[in-house]
Amino acid sequence: MTKNTRTPGHSPKLTKLHKLSVAGVATLGAATLAFSLAPNHTQATTSDAAISAAPVAFSQQPIKNVQARITDQQAGASLKTQAIEAKKKAADAAAAEKAAENVRKVQAASRSVQRPAIETVAMKTVAMKTATTNTYATKTYANNLDGWIRQSLDIMKRRGIPGSYNGLHRNIMRESSGNPMAINGWDINAINGIPSKGLLQVIPPTFKAYHVPGTSWNIYDPVANITAAANYAADKYGSMDNVNSAY
Repeated sequence: MTKNTRTPGHSPKLTKLHKLSVAGVATLGAATLAFSLAPNHTQATTSDAAISAAPVAFSQQPIKNVQARITDQQAGASLKTQAIEAKKKAADAAAAEKAAENVRKVQAASRSVQRPAIETVAMKTVAMKTATTNTYATKTYANNLDGWIRQSLDIMKRRGIPGSYNGLHRNIMRESSGNPMAINGWDINAINGIPSKGLLQVIPPTFKAYHVPGTSWNIYDPVANITAAANYAADKYGSMDNVNSAY
């Protein structure tokens, strides 16, 4: 067996072939390492160069978009303000109309309150007249000369025919002595075929012409005869009170 004759502390000398081999291996390793690192470095360099070389593009579009949004917001706010003002005007108009309607209602209520009062007064007046008429209609009179004269005076008063109790009584007593069936058969009227009849000796044509509505058409009826004669005397002489003789 061959003994190791290497002296401690001394390395064997490399031959020339060994040196070349080591150098080749080292060169190949370096090349491999350089190749593995080269792509990343190249890409980074290229990217940096592209970024450095690319021009900076400045755009107005974002600003325009912001301005458009602001304009839209302002327009929306303006529309909201207009809507609020229109709503307020509508509310004010409605309130004014409601107030006017309340005033009209108050005025209408006032008129309706006043109207019944006026109508009530008118109705009371009519009622009083009706009551008065009924009083006259239902009033009783004595069936004698005094009662006939008094009933005639009431009718004459309603019809606006002047005359007094004394004026009627005086002429009745002169003409017929108070006899409602008296008839004159000898004066000119009798000669002419139209004799005077009744308490105040009225001829038929005169009785018919001056008949007072509401009284009898019978010329011998005391009340009808008196009121027709009084109506004639009022037309011709102003009143039966002015008659003191044949008329």
